[in-house]
Amino acid sequence: MHDDLVDHLTRSTPLGRGEALRVVQDVLAYFDETTEDYVRRRHRELQGQGLVNAEIFERVAAELRYRAVAPPELSLRQLRRIVYG
Repeated sequence: MHDDLVDHLTRSTPLGRGEALRVVQDVLAYFDETTEDYVRRRHRELQGQGLVNAEIFERVAAELRYRAVAPPELSLRQLRRIVYG
């Protein structure tokens, strides 16, 4: 899977083929996360850092713009609904 990318990484970095494959798989898994799962995970992480919801939802909204395949822009209300139902 994605042999061309794995080949590129082995040529351009000190990674071996197995390590490069693992990196590619980890990155793909990270970006395969649904918007809803991402919002829930980031909410938990930021809440664990002591941030309050107002700060969390602003930050998550800003982060979503930079996902590999950016989802439609979500309002703060929509973000809250993802977390709290």
